[in-house]
Amino acid sequence: MLSTDTFWAFIGLVLFLILMVAVGAPRKIAGLLDNRTNRIRNELDEARKNREEAQALLAEYQRRRRDAEAEAESIVEEARKEARRLTEEANAKLRDLVERRTAAAEAKIAQAEAQAISEVRGRATDLAIAAATELLTKKVSGDKANQMVDSSIETVRQRLN
Repeated sequence: MLSTDTFWAFIGLVLFLILMVAVGAPRKIAGLLDNRTNRIRNELDEARKNREEAQALLAEYQRRRRDAEAEAESIVEEARKEARRLTEEANAKLRDLVERRTAAAEAKIAQAEAQAISEVRGRATDLAIAAATELLTKKVSGDKANQMVDSSIETVRQRLN
């Protein structure tokens, strides 16, 4: 048994393990493992902290987005109200303009009618005077006729105008 290679390999392994324990390798390995565990734990804590911060930022951005959307909706609604108000004002001004222009046109028409009636009356007066003058001239003669014609013409003129 002392001559086999396996036996000597086993003895070498045992001596190596004893040497490792004597040097303090298990404590160093345990310390390294503890350090690694602590570092991993710290990284996990930092990752959790970063995740919580990211979630808080996400919530803040979502709140800001909702606020911005609400503000945009408010602005759009105000713009719609303003557009309706401006449209109503423009329509009212247009109605007033149309009414004023219609009234002005009606006034011009009434004035033209009055002028036409006046012209027709004037023309009718002139024709009536001319006809009366001709009739009286043919039927009445002498000074009395001239005086009567002049008086009649003057009366007709006064009554027709």
